[in-house]
Amino acid sequence: MMQMGTKAVKFSILDLSPVPLGSDVRTALDRSLALAQHGEALGYERFWMAEHHGMEGIASAATAVALGHVGQGTKTIRIGAGGIMLPNHAPMMIAEQFGTLEALFPGRIDLGLGRAPGSDQRTAQALRRNLNSDANEFPRDVLELQAFLAGDERLGIQATPGQGTNIPLYILGSSLFGAQLAAALGLPYAFASHFAPQMLDEALTIYRRDFKPSAQLAEPYVMCGFNIFAADSDAEAEYLASSMLQSFVALRTGNPGKMPPPVEGYRESLPPQFQSMLEQIMQGSAVGSADSVKQAVDRFVERTGADELIISGSIFDQAAREKSYTIAAGVRDLVAA
Repeated sequence: MMQMGTKAVKFSILDLSPVPLGSDVRTALDRSLALAQHGEALGYERFWMAEHHGMEGIASAATAVALGHVGQGTKTIRIGAGGIMLPNHAPMMIAEQFGTLEALFPGRIDLGLGRAPGSDQRTAQALRRNLNSDANEFPRDVLELQAFLAGDERLGIQATPGQGTNIPLYILGSSLFGAQLAAALGLPYAFASHFAPQMLDEALTIYRRDFKPSAQLAEPYVMCGFNIFAADSDAEAEYLASSMLQSFVALRTGNPGKMPPPVEGYRESLPPQFQSMLEQIMQGSAVGSADSVKQAVDRFVERTGADELIISGSIFDQAAREKSYTIAAGVRDLVAA
């Protein structure tokens, strides 16, 4: 953990299970497991996987299944979803899936919940449990899921496995809606500042101001998504980060695919409007050597007062990816010391 003033900041891993160009889903999921094992050895708090659909470059669509693979090969690191997109699922089904994970890996399961579809509109429609599903029913779905995990008898039915597990829930968001909901329900709040940092400061202010204590949580708990691309030099880190930058540009121009290899001078080669877009997206990021990363992390934690950083870093080469997380863990320990 890293100290900021008197407060320790936890470091965790957010993995999109990227499928590198020339590779396949099995390789991506095995790389995710290897990263989780690496993170466990380095003392990362938790390893989360994200639900995305209809994207050939992301292997974690069946998030609970992918987490089973990771859980089987790890022993102590917490594992979970960052997040499950609840409008795509019946709450009882998620309670059963994560109740099963909790039975397999007791005391290690987290469940982050989001209300975006995690896909385009056509894919979202194909996923919906019925055509009337509405993302605006998200608060009700969260309460229903919570009731299933608690084994609330008023439901009249039980989620088996799932009931009585009380798996910790986290509300994910990139707008003020999630902040308000997390505060009202007394749940931890995870902000997607690693790709949508625009409303970060306002959302955290609202969450902390309006927070109501709950059975799960006595006081506000803030987790922030943060990109780290760390290497021996700033130039090498910038080179490694270009794979994710290419993926961002491909996604924004409606042409997503597998994760491309890095390209020298990629950012500089783009037209000004794309450079400007990436600059906005990458506000919650540190790209560089250990020193540069430490400075960026210090600034970000000072700005947000985050209790935890959940670190994303999609890097084409697995060895470079693991090394980046090693350097990040060194930064954490350096500041804590």
